[in-house]
This record gives sequence, C-alpha cells and structure tokens, in this order.
Amino acid sequence: MRDVLDKLLAWWQAGESVAVGTVVATFDSAPRPPGAVMLVGPELEVVGSVSGGCVEGAVYQLGEEILASGEPVLQRYGVSDESAFAVGLTCGGILDIFVEKIDRTTFPELEDVAADIAEGRPVAVATVVAHPDPARLGRRLIIRPDASGGGLGSDRADDAVLDDARGLLANGRSETLEYGPDGQRRGEGMRVFVSSYAPVPRLLVFGAIDFAAAVGRLGAFLGYRVTVCDARAVFATASRFPFADEVIVDWPHRYLSGEAAAGRIDDRTVICVLTHDPKFDVPLLEVALRLPQVAYIGAMGSRRTHDDRLKRLREAGLTEAEVARLSSPIGLDLGARTPEETAVSIAAEIIAQRWGGAGQRLSAAAGPIHH
Repeated sequence: MRDVLDKLLAWWQAGESVAVGTVVATFDSAPRPPGAVMLVGPELEVVGSVSGGCVEGAVYQLGEEILASGEPVLQRYGVSDESAFAVGLTCGGILDIFVEKIDRTTFPELEDVAADIAEGRPVAVATVVAHPDPARLGRRLIIRPDASGGGLGSDRADDAVLDDARGLLANGRSETLEYGPDGQRRGEGMRVFVSSYAPVPRLLVFGAIDFAAAVGRLGAFLGYRVTVCDARAVFATASRFPFADEVIVDWPHRYLSGEAAAGRIDDRTVICVLTHDPKFDVPLLEVALRLPQVAYIGAMGSRRTHDDRLKRLREAGLTEAEVARLSSPIGLDLGARTPEETAVSIAAEIIAQRWGGAGQRLSAAAGPIHH
C-alpha cells in the first residue's frame, strides 16, 4: 500500500470514499505479491496495480459496485483456464483480491497508520477478508509492537491474531492467516490478511567460515536480511554465501561503526560474531556492545576463549552492564556438533531472547506456549 498511501489518505482526509483492492494471496506465477493495492477513486479514477494489467479491468468493475453497495468482497481470479483467459490472467497464476470501501467511517485509524508508516514506526493492519458472518468482513485490528487498536469481532479472535501478527510484523512479512470463525487455531472459516509495514530485520554475520554459512542460511529462512562480513577477501565471496543479501569485505568493527552511523542498525538487528579471533572480535564487540539498540549480540568460542575475550573487553573500558549484553558462548545447549546443528542452537537463542522464551522443553513447562 505504500505506493498509493498518499493518494488514499488525501481522499480520506477530504471525506471521500475509495474502493481498495488488495492482493491477499497468490499462487503459482502471480504477477504481484500480497499487499499490492489498486484504488478506484471517488470519480472512478484508478491508482496502483494488483496484477500489472492482467485483472485490473475486472477489479475496476468490482470496485465500482462496492463503492455503490459498501459490501466488501473477496474475489479469486485465475482459478481455471477459462476464468484466467476471461480476465486476461494468462500467466497461469491465481490471485485472491479483497475489495472494500474505505472512508473515515470504515477505517478511522488510517491517518494514524499513515503517520506510523511515514515515520518508520512498525505497524501492521489485520483485516478480516473471509468469514461465515458477513458482518465481520472488513473488520480491522491495528497492531503495533506494544499496543493495538480496533477489533475483529471477539476478544478470542483479537488475541489469536494479535499474537501471530506481531510475529509477522517483527519480520516485516505480510500474509493471510486462517482460523476458526471465532479465532480458533484449529479450524477454518475466518481468513485474516496481515499487512506489515516494517523494514525487514537484519542479521549481521561476522566471520566468513562454515558456521557463518549455516547461520546465514537459517537466518534467511527466518526472514532476516543477511549480511556476511569479513576482512579476508579470499573467504568473503558471494559464491560461498549465495543466500546472503550482501557479502562485505571490510574490517568488521569498521563496517559495523559505519552502519550504525548511517542509522542502519536498530533494535531488531541481530549480530553474530563467529570469528573467534581476538584481533577481529574484540574491536568488533567494543563497537557492538556500546550500541544503544540491538536485539541480540552473540559470539562464538570456547569457554577459555570467552574468558579471555571478557578480560580484553574490560581492559578496553567496557562496563559490566555492557559486557552483560553479550551471549557467549553463543547459542542454547542443544548438544550441537555440526555447523548446521550449531546454527539451530544460535537461532533458538535469538528466538527465545526476542519473545521471552526460557529455552526449556515445553513438555517440562506449564503456562502459555506463546509469550
């Protein structure tokens, strides 16, 4: 929605009604991703695109109808060759598009959501796009990291969606979730599209070794933007780390200092120091542990290496509070031996720290599973 938000907000502020078509699910080779939006304005003008031209005509007609009726509709395009040809979706893909009327009455929170997006504050909008009760269609829950507003029609549904949507928001992902009609996790009937507005969190892996490859692959799977950094050009190559979004050849502490100065480090950034070489990791950790906002800082090494590292960091002037931010030896005690198993233990610790998990077996604990 980012690309059409200014126009939508201007109409909303003027008290106009707008038909909004949103791609909420795609299958096969659909041309636009979930979250793509097309507007049909009060004078029936079109802004945005949901398919790069394939189904815009059909969505336009549906938008006209919804501006008149006010009743939202979830429409699937491309479910068969015949229907795909009829609307021009010749790529063979399938799109689910939710079309609704938005104005000050149906979406009173829009201005606040737009302000969050403009200021770079994470926010997600969860919208009911399918439900056995037509009165629940189009209901919205606004999700922020530490607050929420609106509602989906019941406390149980709000609680279930809020929990899952915060997970999507933390990773900057948008997708459709399915529940029972009242938010039951084992059930179907209610579909909720969560549109997240947050930059993808970063995973910075320092040390171009085999463990870095395993950690980076798992980080990419978990939804992080992965950077691998090492001062040794012979090891830090794109061919060795094809999953990484970027591979940087630079001294780790210099690269991290530059990223922090540029404002590209935030409270969702994860830093994994896998060099276990004092000439690399001590200067790097001096920078990392003094950063005001970082989600996680972990360093690999034996307990002897860890003790030596702590001594060097204290000699460098770090306080006990700063040193206490370091997770070292890195990871949870899973008995891991291979790089891949070690990567799972590191990812498990990152997840536990993010959501407040204790890292113990669920079968040995009581209380809620999700924190």
